[in-house]
Parts: sequence; C-alpha cells; structure tokens
Amino acid sequence: MKIISNHEIDIINNNFFTVTFKNSLIVFAVLFFVISACLLPLKTATAGNAVKWHPGHYYILTPKQQSVDSYMQTVYNELQNTPALLGIQARFSWSELETAKGVYNFALIDKLLAQLSSRKKRLFVFVAIKTFSPDESAIPSYLKTAEYEGGEFKYSASNSTKPKGRYAKLWNAKVRDRLAALYVALGNRYNSHPYFEGTTSNETAFGNAIPKMTSAQQDAFFNNLAIVYEKARVAFPNTVNIQYLNYPRSELAEIIGKFKQSKTGIGCPDIFLQDPGVNSEGGIYSHYPKNSGILPLMLQVEHPNYLNTRHDNTGYKPTVSELLKFGRDKLKTNYIFWTRIPGFHDKVLELLNFKEQRSSPSGGLRSACPSVFSSCKTN
Repeated sequence: MKIISNHEIDIINNNFFTVTFKNSLIVFAVLFFVISACLLPLKTATAGNAVKWHPGHYYILTPKQQSVDSYMQTVYNELQNTPALLGIQARFSWSELETAKGVYNFALIDKLLAQLSSRKKRLFVFVAIKTFSPDESAIPSYLKTAEYEGGEFKYSASNSTKPKGRYAKLWNAKVRDRLAALYVALGNRYNSHPYFEGTTSNETAFGNAIPKMTSAQQDAFFNNLAIVYEKARVAFPNTVNIQYLNYPRSELAEIIGKFKQSKTGIGCPDIFLQDPGVNSEGGIYSHYPKNSGILPLMLQVEHPNYLNTRHDNTGYKPTVSELLKFGRDKLKTNYIFWTRIPGFHDKVLELLNFKEQRSSPSGGLRSACPSVFSSCKTN
C-alpha cells in the first residue's frame, strides 16, 4: 500500500476544496435562476401593466337587496346556472363608502367579493355621486359645508324646473379631490384582487342645474371628472374603470379624448334602440363603434329599456334579444349589464343560456383587449 505524504494530502484537499467551491457556485447559480424565474411572474402579476379583462354579461342588483343573504343566494344560484353571466355590479352611494372624512367602510364589498370569488364570478363596484330624488343625497355629510360649497347641487329634467335629484359639485376642486381619494382607497384595497373586475359611476347628464350652471362651472365639472379618472388609473393600474356618459352631447368628444389618456372606459346607462338623444350624430352611441377595440365599452339595461325603445315611451317594447343584438352588433360593446328585475330577468337568463351566448367566455360580446391597455389578463 502506498503511503501518501502530507504534501500530497494538501494537494488533494486543495483540489477537493476547489472542485467543491466551484460546484457550490454552480448550484447557487442554478438555484438563483430557478428562484428568479419563479418570482418573476408574481412580480409581473402584481406590479405589471396587464389589466384584468373579462368582458361579457353581468347582473345589476337592487341596492337595498344586495345585503340580504336570501336574495343573494338566489342571485348566486342563477349565476352558477348561467355560465355567460360572469358576475354582478353592486351599487353604493359615496356616503355609504366614506362614512366620515377619510373613513371608509368597504365591509359589504369584502363580503360580496369573497362570495363571488368562491364561485369564480366577478364584481364591479358602482360609485354613486348622483341621486334621482331631491330628498336623497349621495355625498358624505362632511361635504355639505361651506368649505366644499355645499358639496352638491339640485337639478331638474331638461324640460322642467322641478327638482329631480342631486349631483356632486365636481366643478369644486375640493369635492373632486375627495372623490379621487375614495378611488385611491378602493384601488389600494382591490386593484390586485383577481375577481374585482372594475368600477363604474353615474351618467354625466344633469339636466338643468338649480341654479343654472355657468359655462365655467360646466367646463370645470368635466375637467375635474377627467382628473378623477387620472388619479383612479394610478390607483387601479390593473383594473377597468368605466364612466357612464350620455349628456351634454357637446362635451362627449372632448371627455372621451381625455379618457383615452387615463384608459377609462365608456359606459351608457341605457340601451334605447330608437331614442334620438343617444342615437343621433354626436350622441353617445355614435362614439361606440369608433372606439371599439380602443377603449372598454359598456352598456346598461335599465328597467325603462325593457319597456320601450325610446325615452319618451313613443316607441315599442323590445325583446331582450333585440337589446342584446343592438349592443353587440351595432354598438360593438364589451360589457352588457342587465338589471335584475322580476318579469324580465327570467327572459335574460333564458337568452344567456342559448348556445350563441354559451359558446364563448364573453357571451358573444367583443373580447379583444382594448388598445389603450398594454396587455390584458384574461385568466
């Protein structure tokens, strides 16, 4: 047996150390690569630019019933039995969501979102800053002070002087900033939630302001509306934001141009097949086809839309199939929100269970990612 000298042992040890050290570096490098590859998708999902994008059909719920468990269980059963119904829009007044200055109550949103997530259905939150009764208010009480110019104004229908409702004074910069703060709070909480699909808000129509709105106030109103959505986009980089638009027609083109900068979608509170106010050149419907594939497009079917093709009730009663075809084929919309109303929701469910609506995730509506988004996340 050969006796190994101390010198030879040192050489062996050095070589072993060198090989072991090199192997350790290789192992470390491989592990680093694997870990980095695993973490990269997580980083992209939370901090990237992909927007959650699940176009299709959604229910609109009655606000007073969306907190009633028995009612919601019925809704959830209908959602489960109707694959083309992707989720719901729940409506909240600004005052419900902000109970005092900077104090937010999102408990019902959390509850609905948890219930929807377990069923793989999605949620839109409607932020109401307008009411349809002069005796009702949508804004928090702290805004009704001199600091915020009273916070809201009364308005009448365009052909009347009788007060019809109230609207937040968005021409006031302080009111604007508080509304933007609400969106920031919502975005901080829900932007990264995979089943929080988006936000919506009241139509821009305010008839005749009481007292009459000045041209400077009207300009400021729409400028501030655009600013709110600029701030909302920062808070919701991965979420769809939609503003309902209808009147005044003179403001629509300019505000839609600004919405392209903030990647804000176009919504409309009605589908009226024949109403001249929305169907005329320059009316809100004329902006839909030209923005298809560019901005998110959404339409809402309200109770009057089930009853007549015109706002003044001089048209005819359309079928739910006609409403769908009008929104899908003429206006090329991505989302249709169906108000759940007894006597009509059964017809909506029947329609959405037809093969034509069941054959695609979007229920037959336009599903391409809008070009204002760098990318869309569809799973």
